[in-house]
Amino acid sequence: MNANATNIDQILRLSVDERIRLVQQIWDSIAAESEPPPLSVAQRGELQRRLEAYRRDPSRVIPADEVFRELEERYG
Repeated sequence: MNANATNIDQILRLSVDERIRLVQQIWDSIAAESEPPPLSVAQRGELQRRLEAYRRDPSRVIPADEVFRELEERYG
């Protein structure tokens, strides 16, 4: 067995919580070292659609703190 396979086996033996923390650490290290990836055509289109909807009716916006509170109540 090579070193990479051994490392993967060790990672897979970690608890789910430990693996999630490891993935978060890896993701944070990637984000700290690089530019964000470019948006896809679909992502760019969705952002444009949402911006236009906001400009048509800004009163329909839900504040971020309300969204996060609801998420916390539902899944926290």
